[in-house]
Amino acid sequence: MAWPVGQILEEVKILETEVKQFKLELMKICWYMRGSVSIDEIYTMGPEDREICATLIKENIETTKKSGLPFF
Repeated sequence: MAWPVGQILEEVKILETEVKQFKLELMKICWYMRGSVSIDEIYTMGPEDREICATLIKENIETTKKSGLPFF
């Protein structure tokens, strides 16, 4: 089954958007981890490890909000 060119281009745009979003999420993890995880390390992490990092970040943000300490 062959797709028409227009449909292929549309799918490519969708995939490019997903890749950009994924990269942004990885960069955010690196930023929030304050250098304890490099971009190379984050790219090699599996989905479960990235999810754990994201959970840790979310918990730390909530703790910071509750404590009133500066976050940035």
